[in-house]
Amino acid sequence: MTDLVLTTYDWVPDLPRGYVRDLRVRWALEEAGLPYRVESTPFRERGAGHFAHQPFGQVLWLTDGDLSIFESGAILLHLGELSDKLMPVDPRGRSDVREWLIAALASVEAASQPWSFFMFSGGTDQTPMRKFFNDFLFQHRLKHLEPVLSDCEWLVGMFSIADILMADVLRLVDRFDGLAEFPACRAYVARATARPAFEQAHADQMAHFAAAD
Repeated sequence: MTDLVLTTYDWVPDLPRGYVRDLRVRWALEEAGLPYRVESTPFRERGAGHFAHQPFGQVLWLTDGDLSIFESGAILLHLGELSDKLMPVDPRGRSDVREWLIAALASVEAASQPWSFFMFSGGTDQTPMRKFFNDFLFQHRLKHLEPVLSDCEWLVGMFSIADILMADVLRLVDRFDGLAEFPACRAYVARATARPAFEQAHADQMAHFAAAD
């Protein structure tokens, strides 16, 4: 039996399905061809065992033998060390992957996540706070990411964990048509999500949650 075990919720409501962050790790595992199994933790009742693995009571976490790792970025970095299908082998390439992976989390997702909360709420009032997050995402992040993605197929040459994280961050923006004015960003998401490993990971996540309905 494999030592790699991905733990996610047993169930989530319809709205976040297909976007829960265990998909990032499923995707990486499928790209690398690493054997793994999936276990569940209750969505509604989060006990001490859950918090022992994830101190904020969220998902996901990955166990690899005696290691237990939480946060999708940390898990992707761990998997990148296990497979040269997920990271280049040369030091410069590996450094570039780490740089872009952190940028996806700390720069792009830091802007897109609060914006997405407004979109999920369905409200349309143009409050000062909403304008701030619109500008933060569109003018200070996507505007500068667009020329980067117009000049490359993948962020570091080969497809890597940096692309898994960046594409997953951007596809939530695209869900609300936020990439309409950024064709390179939208094309990048389309390329990434057309990969068989993404399609398998997405289908597996949807089936996992549907089985608990």
